Amino acid sequence: MRHTNLNMALRAALLAALTAVLSQVQLAIGPVPFNLAVMGAFLAGMLLRPAWAACALAVYMALGLIGIPVFAGFAGGPAVLFGKTGGYVLGYLCIAWCTAMARGFDHWWLTAAGMALGLALCYGLGTAWFMAVTGISFTQSLMFCVWPFLIPDVIKGVCAFAVGTAVNKGLAHGAAYETGKH
Repeated sequence: MRHTNLNMALRAALLAALTAVLSQVQLAIGPVPFNLAVMGAFLAGMLLRPAWAACALAVYMALGLIGIPVFAGFAGGPAVLFGKTGGYVLGYLCIAWCTAMARGFDHWWLTAAGMALGLALCYGLGTAWFMAVTGISFTQSLMFCVWPFLIPDVIKGVCAFAVGTAVNKGLAHGAAYETGKH
């Protein structure tokens, strides 16, 4: 049990760091930048148990909250997390947790459904937050914050599913090899 918790803690730390790196791969296309942080959230869900997946994204957010420049554009601090895109950053927790919960059932279609639910919750939280902070209408917020990101985020989810599946198979094979069950 102790070995498993250490393994999960190390993976969570690595995925928090990976999400910080992926956040920097960005393209400013409007009030909400396009970046790869969503992929980090999907990967956390694919590679960690639900609580650990949420923990990885909570660590990422905590680092940004205290001023470490982990958010898109090397930004950090409370102003970013409580700013117009803060709801989307909080929504990464939904993506990671829902993906991890659904992955636990070991059916690809349930994992895909969990990923879709997490993304929908992220969009809902983020869009409501964006509207509250900016005063922009629902329709305009969807135009700025959801529609341009929908297909790219689905592609990120598909990529994270493929990478996560391959990594999990490799880890299972390595564990079997170590215990002599290969």
